[in-house]
Amino acid sequence: MMPLQLGALRLTSGVIQSPMAACTDLPFRIVAREKGLEFAYLEMVSAHALVQDSKKTLGLMKTAEADRPLGAQLVGCDPAVMAEAAARIEDMGFDLVDLNLGCPVPKVTGGGDGAGSALLQNPQKAGAIFEAVVRAVRRIPVTVKMRLGYRDPSGREAVEAAKRAEGAGVKAVAVHGRTREQRYSGDADYSAIGRVKAAVRIPVIGNGDVRCAADAKRLVAESGCDAVMLGRGALGNPWLYRNIANALAGSSSPDFVPDFAEKKATLLRHLDLEVLYEGERYAANNMKRIAAWYFSGYPGSARFRNQVCLARDTATIRAHIEGFDPAGAAG
Repeated sequence: MMPLQLGALRLTSGVIQSPMAACTDLPFRIVAREKGLEFAYLEMVSAHALVQDSKKTLGLMKTAEADRPLGAQLVGCDPAVMAEAAARIEDMGFDLVDLNLGCPVPKVTGGGDGAGSALLQNPQKAGAIFEAVVRAVRRIPVTVKMRLGYRDPSGREAVEAAKRAEGAGVKAVAVHGRTREQRYSGDADYSAIGRVKAAVRIPVIGNGDVRCAADAKRLVAESGCDAVMLGRGALGNPWLYRNIANALAGSSSPDFVPDFAEKKATLLRHLDLEVLYEGERYAANNMKRIAAWYFSGYPGSARFRNQVCLARDTATIRAHIEGFDPAGAAG
């Protein structure tokens, strides 16, 4: 897999972490970069909330010197508001702005005539958003992330959206191989992603069900995509980025599998970063999810997860992490 050129932004790796609400915060991104990720996104942010200077939204957009290159993803359905928000993102120093045509939750899709994946049913409005945003930014590339369709699994709606994006000057599209109706059920359809790839000349980034290097190789082989975007497969497994990059570069070495000591050390590093950047209260709450990601599947992990969920402060959570011993639990 070749380096990925997105307008003026050149990435040496075609392995990208997708934006995920309540997951890809600054501590997550720093850990991911330390383990081999090059390019990441913020969590998805509302264009309307951003132009209203929402304190919560601006909090989601905090970053650090080590957190580069970095993209921001906007969700919304008003071309003028999306354009204003994109211009703000550029002025804030982000390296890329992405437009969300993939989010499946009803709060975002608004019954079929809203934002996120609902825009796949309204290609005219989607096209107007693409054109407005591309006009509004001057230096950074615009990309789009979408699903195959709202209900139609053929990829027809994604092809239409991708063609309009290309025509408007969008630099790449990422395609999750499921429909909005599927949410995260069933299997991602890599051949349907390939139909999008065949329809446009801009880079197509494949997404869906990538949990190991073999999955990524199959995605590339079946779709012909130019890069691979990881989602849930990277939660608690930041070693995945380098494994996939090595495999796509032609390495025949087996995947690196961290031992339990390295997983524990990485989780403790993640905890430290959560406290540093999110503060004690938010860190304690966030770690109830994060700790479970790293230790899932080990003997005693269910009991460990319950202990963390009952903890009220990060000192207690740290003690539970340091004291967790799957060998002892197994015995």
